[in-house]
Amino acid sequence: MSVLFFDIGATLADAREEADGSLTLLPRPRVLAVLDAFPDVRKGVISNPGSGEGAAERAASALREAFPGRFTDAALIHWGPKNSREIFDEAVAGTAGDGIPASAAGECVFVGEDHQERAFAKQAGLRTAAHPVFTGAALENRPVLWARIELPENRGLSALEAVANQTEVVPVHIASARLVLAMASMRGAAALEQAGFTVDLRGPVDDTAAFLIRDDRPLTPAQGFADAPDRATTRATSTFGVIAAELAGPTAPPLLPLGPAPGGVYLAAPAGAPIEDVHLPGAKPGHTERLLPDPALLSRPGEAWAQGLAAGPAEGLAEPGPPASAAGDGRPSPETIAAVRAAVTPEVLRGHVARISGVEPLADGEALLVRSRDASAADNPRVVEALADRFQDLGLTVRLHRFRWRGRRLCNVEAEHRLPGADSTVLITAHLDSTASSGEFVDANGDPRPYDPAVDPAPGADDDGSGTAAVLAAAECLHRLLAEGRTPTRNVRFVLFNAEEQGLVGSKFYARAAAAADDRIAGVFQMDMIAGRQQGSTPTVEIHAGSSVPGPVVGASDTLGALVADTVPAIDPAVTVQQLTGPFDPAIGRSDHASFHERGWAAIAVSEDIFAPDGGPGTGTRQYHTPGDTLVDQDHSPEFAATVARSVTATALTLAGL
Repeated sequence: MSVLFFDIGATLADAREEADGSLTLLPRPRVLAVLDAFPDVRKGVISNPGSGEGAAERAASALREAFPGRFTDAALIHWGPKNSREIFDEAVAGTAGDGIPASAAGECVFVGEDHQERAFAKQAGLRTAAHPVFTGAALENRPVLWARIELPENRGLSALEAVANQTEVVPVHIASARLVLAMASMRGAAALEQAGFTVDLRGPVDDTAAFLIRDDRPLTPAQGFADAPDRATTRATSTFGVIAAELAGPTAPPLLPLGPAPGGVYLAAPAGAPIEDVHLPGAKPGHTERLLPDPALLSRPGEAWAQGLAAGPAEGLAEPGPPASAAGDGRPSPETIAAVRAAVTPEVLRGHVARISGVEPLADGEALLVRSRDASAADNPRVVEALADRFQDLGLTVRLHRFRWRGRRLCNVEAEHRLPGADSTVLITAHLDSTASSGEFVDANGDPRPYDPAVDPAPGADDDGSGTAAVLAAAECLHRLLAEGRTPTRNVRFVLFNAEEQGLVGSKFYARAAAAADDRIAGVFQMDMIAGRQQGSTPTVEIHAGSSVPGPVVGASDTLGALVADTVPAIDPAVTVQQLTGPFDPAIGRSDHASFHERGWAAIAVSEDIFAPDGGPGTGTRQYHTPGDTLVDQDHSPEFAATVARSVTATALTLAGL
């Protein structure tokens, strides 16, 4: 007799943890329909609730509340780490009960999004499915494949969604209005082709995950691809070759090329392949993007809000859309500018960066200094806890958004000021993690060795300690304004994403969950590296609004960018503004704002001068992804960071109605 085992986090539901430790599970799209489609198949859970006291009880309670009547056999509920085959073996052994004989491993199916967990399940003999949509395919032992779906000129993404949601197809990335990367069974591919779409099947999903790798190297005839049919194919072929060579070895798992992608290549990597650790020569920030499956990816719920914003701040009073300032033009008032100047200062930013980069203790009364905020470092959860505590001290509603990466339990930090009846929310964001993966390290013999995130320092004062500090300062500014009796007309939410350096993983999970929860987001202001300024250079702030996702998000993000650009001179007229937009914005898909573009929400990334217009180096930090990215680095300027943070904070609070 077959038994279905499901992972919970991200597979069945998105998990939200409140400040008091309570847990809420929000079912993912299409999940309830899948569970109800197999009423006669026994169902269980294999999930890791964490190691804290009472974690399993809280998870069990949240499971019952989110999925009433669907997981009723206690013998099939298994809590614990999934970092080996052990828990899967235990789950198979525990399928017997109440006169029902134990199932063989081959009759059991594990449904889980994490490709490493699927690999362990396969070692234990279970069949696997990469998404609940493919549960039936796994039960019937039918393959699921990576697929490139081409849309004809007369069919849009909404038409593709209508077909995909009725069959075994799950999108993972929208390359353009004409191309989508997805998972599909043969049954799903046939349904798409019958509906008029072209499907190019590339290989089995099994225990692989998809990535988009961007390649910043210039194409040259010396690379030997002068006769390639097009530049996209040339770049994809070259990029895949470099990555495969980097990971080559006698025990290296094979990579699967999935064809050209925007600026590089799509590939599928099996569990254990450290794709996020590969850095192509000359790689710019955000060169690797992890792709997540989501049946709702094509719906882009933010478009209605983006349309209102694209109309302009003056017209934005119409529902839905942004509120206008008192002047009606979206520009911050003198009162807001003054408040931001007082709260967001170089001294405040320096203090926050000092605590999270290891110059000063993380919290009062502690002696231990932060060594690294890398997603793999022991200090990462300590920093998460300290940031959550600081937001809570400001009177904000704090939540931790759980997700898993490489078997680790990580959290995004969310803090919000909510208003009854508010029509939408303004997000001020950054990423809290760091890395020193481009640094040079030696072993005990003085020989070069790879970066070890578990032990090597990664202070990340600029990337993105500066952005994290700016988000904290913006929250402190709002706290002061509220104390003075001023109040916004929209919710204001501060979010610090984890594992940005691992392919935007934290923000991908966050935005996907926000879309599933029908979140109404008026605009996203991401600050990523805002303190880097080489001495003697012209202070230059970059505003990135470009998106490869078609639709209203393009114009709406341009509007957000223009609002910040208009604010900068009011903060410091000596600063040069470089607005980068359209399909050739070099930061498309390269910071956490891209995770919101995927959903149709207006979003921008504001940074120091990283992407020079001529393709050469900018005037920002020269210590990108090295242990030298410290508060005392000669390129680290709290004064410049304050200019950027003030400009973004004033614009965002004005959009929120202050």
